[in-house]
Amino acid sequence: MALVVDGLRKRFGEVQALDGIGFRVEPGQVFGFLGPNGAGKTTTMRIVLDILRADEGSVTWADRPASEAARRTWGYLPEDRGLYPRMKVLDQLVFYGSLYGLPRREAAARARHWLARFRIPEYEDRRAEQLSKGNQQKVQFIAAILHDPDVLLMDEPFSGLDPINVALLKDAVLEMRDRGRALVFSTHQMEQVEELCGAVAIIDRGHLLVSGETREVRRRAGRRVVRLGVAGDPDLGWLDTLPGVRVTRSGLDYHELDVRDGGDPETILQAALARGEYVTRFEIADPSIEDIFIEQVGVSGAEERRLAAVPAGARR
Repeated sequence: MALVVDGLRKRFGEVQALDGIGFRVEPGQVFGFLGPNGAGKTTTMRIVLDILRADEGSVTWADRPASEAARRTWGYLPEDRGLYPRMKVLDQLVFYGSLYGLPRREAAARARHWLARFRIPEYEDRRAEQLSKGNQQKVQFIAAILHDPDVLLMDEPFSGLDPINVALLKDAVLEMRDRGRALVFSTHQMEQVEELCGAVAIIDRGHLLVSGETREVRRRAGRRVVRLGVAGDPDLGWLDTLPGVRVTRSGLDYHELDVRDGGDPETILQAALARGEYVTRFEIADPSIEDIFIEQVGVSGAEERRLAAVPAGARR
């Protein structure tokens, strides 16, 4: 049983919104679906939910067309809130639950449970328009999961949330993962991806750039990252003399270095000690998902600009 998206293509007029998008999400997995604005993430989610129809390709759940799955299989948290502004919070949660077949009494009990868990039980009789944006986001999340869907798709779920509410939402997401639900979410907050996602896909302009288990995506980047901290305020110009080493970030406590072209991260430590530097931090790691995202989308954009500059008749 898995959610399988295979070869999706979708065109809107002259715009090729999706061009062969595919990925697989297993039960008990959080999947990060990443890309810049306009990359095709929301279009893909709407095709999965059968809101839109693809021109080509397929979406299956448990080896059957996703369009044949029961309505309560799916949960969807859209980026744009879909609450009724003048309707009371509890009333609309019960209404949304009833759309998925929940009896009103059970829907109300589940709604009150989640409102208490998200620390807003006192808001059940308030209209949605009276809530802050962050609390509206929490109510929208409850509406998406009230019926306990097998698959949950979330478009920017952490938008508008403060750190405490981000932690509450993370706990809910991880609980659903541990109960065997398949979760897909898009976000621009890469720290959430690093923390939650077992697998990712990065798309740009409707094309799939990278996909796979998060750990393997980082390893396949073909380079290492070194975080070097030294005491005092040293001149780091000497790092540029080391083969394959480039300073990518400089902070107060440490500097981040990019090591590629077969460079050995250990030579950085050896060179620092040889210079008499007092090393306070030395760490070797794979590049972050944020680094890979910026690199891949940047390369994709550069190629798009290159092709745009070539006359159509000269392209191959």
